[in-house]
Amino acid sequence: MMLLYATILALIVANSPLYEWYHHLLELHISIGVGDLMIDESVHHWINDGLMAIFFLLVGLEIKRELKYGELSTFQSALLPAVAAVGGAALPALIFWGFNAGTGYMDGWAIPMATDIAFVIGIVALLGSRVPVWAKVFVTAIAVVDDLIAVLVIAFFYTESISMVALGVAGISFLFLMLLNYRGVHKISPYMIIGFIMWWAVLKSGVHATIAGVMLGFVMPASRGWSLERLKEYAQEGFDLFKQAEDDDMPVTKEQALHHMEETVEHAESPLHRLEHKLHFSVYFLIMPIFAFANAGVVFDPEVMGHAFVSTLTWGIAIGLFVGKQIGILGFTWILTKLGFTDLADNKETWKVVYGVALLAGIGFTMSLFIANLSFEAGSEVLEFGKVGILVGSLASGLLGYYFLSRRPDYGADTQQPYDVPEGSEATS
Repeated sequence: MMLLYATILALIVANSPLYEWYHHLLELHISIGVGDLMIDESVHHWINDGLMAIFFLLVGLEIKRELKYGELSTFQSALLPAVAAVGGAALPALIFWGFNAGTGYMDGWAIPMATDIAFVIGIVALLGSRVPVWAKVFVTAIAVVDDLIAVLVIAFFYTESISMVALGVAGISFLFLMLLNYRGVHKISPYMIIGFIMWWAVLKSGVHATIAGVMLGFVMPASRGWSLERLKEYAQEGFDLFKQAEDDDMPVTKEQALHHMEETVEHAESPLHRLEHKLHFSVYFLIMPIFAFANAGVVFDPEVMGHAFVSTLTWGIAIGLFVGKQIGILGFTWILTKLGFTDLADNKETWKVVYGVALLAGIGFTMSLFIANLSFEAGSEVLEFGKVGILVGSLASGLLGYYFLSRRPDYGADTQQPYDVPEGSEATS
């Protein structure tokens, strides 16, 4: 809802007398650093290169968690969402190519490949138990793989001229981060300090700065610093301190006992999980809405809109998101199921859910806007065409996906079986 409100606000401001203020604010320059280390960028660039690096740090953490502990941790569990995500990325790119081959718009080929994980999971949450638990896990895993594909595309295809010196500094920073991980350092602050240096170096190198966020996420330790036995012992010591603090004659304060228990909780969770929890609120309730407000402000100028709706760029993106995503995900899932590589129940009800999920994956929005800003010059008419295509494709996918899944009966989350269950079994009973 925050993303939706920020988008609506951006559209209202961009088409009101406040547009000049909106444009001036985004183009206002802010400088940080001195000499050759100076970074002088507009507010718009600070949002897209700075704040979005924090978003991509969260993406990196989520990808690593899924690869280590989640739905992508084994080949069998990762196969279906990985293949479905590849299909959902490849077909939109092919559709875009079919519309725009030989034109000057081909720089935007990756725009319809993206899925906005925040919007998709938000809509799935609104639908409640109309969407089975297995489908929620499935769409989350697809979105994580989709983010990984987007990161690789940005790294390899949206990189400007390279500064080898800055890239070398980034590489050394990454080696230091790996050393911290290897030595078992579980405090978050050293990683963040070196990660900031790496981000600065990557920004100066010509490689897109958000890649530094993903790299930092990948090196965060994903295991606890203490064993379960040590945690139990330390927690017991903290409990004993609380009991001692009740006696005024004892030199132990409640503050000391609380600090002890706080340290126990800190060591009970890995740095990866701790940082993910710390970032979650700021990313999804501040950074993403700010990004949406800064990038979704399409000016509905009749002349520009007239050109947009006859442009192959607009329709390549819109149809890529709306048609390419659903056919790519549904089609690749169907092929794997028919070949016997999945445990999905091959029945009408299952395919209805898969189709609804595939529709929702066509919501590209923030990720598509991000890639569009990398593809075309800021303020250009071509970029406006791209934004129109993203809004049309994402809106159609979101509305139809929500409507399709909302028509399903609300059976309750625990009664919906994702897989075939033999007759007479306990689960069937």
